[in-house]
Amino acid sequence: MHGEYKTPGGKLVVVDLDIVNGKIAHPSISGDFFLEPPEALAEIDRALDQVPAGTSEDEIAERIRDALEPGVEMIGFSPEAVARAVRRAIS
Repeated sequence: MHGEYKTPGGKLVVVDLDIVNGKIAHPSISGDFFLEPPEALAEIDRALDQVPAGTSEDEIAERIRDALEPGVEMIGFSPEAVARAVRRAIS
């Protein structure tokens, strides 16, 4: 499944994922945003893995916020932008 969301600032957030047994599997986030450190992208992917497919945008965004270490900078996107792209992929 594939979902995209263009943030108000113009950055694109893309998510590709599968649904297995009603849960997100193999999530992959990409786009034209910046993330410091770049390795934090793997943390976002892990935060999404095994999330029930019916989880709300707000809950998905909260999971992402909780997964990121203090000091991680999301430049041009946000946990909410990722959550919106995830919901679009699932829909």
